[in-house]
Amino acid sequence: MTDRSAAPSGIVGILLAAGQGSRFGSNKLCHPLPDGTPVALRSVLNLREALGEVLAVVRPEDAVLRAHFDQALIPYVQCADAGEGMAATLACGIRETHEAAGWVIALGDMPYMRPDTVAAVAGRICDGALLAAPFFQGQRGHPVGFAAALRDELLALEGDEGARRVILAHKEQLRRIDCDDPGILADIDVPADVRP
Repeated sequence: MTDRSAAPSGIVGILLAAGQGSRFGSNKLCHPLPDGTPVALRSVLNLREALGEVLAVVRPEDAVLRAHFDQALIPYVQCADAGEGMAATLACGIRETHEAAGWVIALGDMPYMRPDTVAAVAGRICDGALLAAPFFQGQRGHPVGFAAALRDELLALEGDEGARRVILAHKEQLRRIDCDDPGILADIDVPADVRP
């Protein structure tokens, strides 16, 4: 369990949970993991354990997911233009938390990342990094941390590429965090991706 008193000050965890998940065949974000916890709820609980302050971004029509978040007391914002792509969802979350000192952006379909990995990403942003991301066996994963200095660039994103353009524009300043957490690469696209 992460010590809440050590949570990075002013860093907000944003969970992008407004995707359609069409390859899964049903609402993958609400699909139960073996312990019964819905995929997106586990993802945001990992964020909250590490950071304390979180915000989920959801589609207005996803009443089932909102009900799960309500029950767990997870704050969320409904993104009316979620259909325009991940960038719109990300911008919605940034607008709602525009006074944050930085953000750790996580994906709703990645429930296996460890809270200590999330905390490490946020810690690098608190220490002055512009960008920070975890790497497992040489591959960059999620979540990604962004300092408040990148707010305008994040808000200007368009389409479905998420924050990739911002990351590439500042790749020389990306603080790399090597870790032993394979969960940073494990997203759920199809039912077979759910671990037993």
